[in-house]
Amino acid sequence: METATQIPLVDYLVLGDEPHLVANECIQCGARFFDRRNACASCSGTDFVQVSLSPTGTLRTFTIVAQAAPGVPVPFVAGIFDCDGTTVRANLVNVAPDPRSIRFGMAARLVPVPIGTDSHGTDAVGFAFEPLEEAHK
Repeated sequence: METATQIPLVDYLVLGDEPHLVANECIQCGARFFDRRNACASCSGTDFVQVSLSPTGTLRTFTIVAQAAPGVPVPFVAGIFDCDGTTVRANLVNVAPDPRSIRFGMAARLVPVPIGTDSHGTDAVGFAFEPLEEAHK
């Protein structure tokens, strides 16, 4: 019996028992970026080290998307999260897309999100955040 293979949709998503994101941190100024960089946008430094981000964060702002490209189900919640000082843009899932179900500052955790499966059975996996707490009603 063959086990399904999973691949992350982006290089900075680490799958496994404890999914998390990895950022490139500028050694000179500490600015963090996803994906590869030739130079730091903050200080022009060229040396980076990879750092694992906390799998939990705080919702800083959000919008409820009501119109999207064909085939993308709406409404959904797009958010900006603070993960130990690193800004992460992702959808907020497992919550009603209603402002009464979401609050600024709510704690959330990174969760893998299946994107699709190819003809060889390989699953593409993205990420989103889900609330860690019950939002105010």
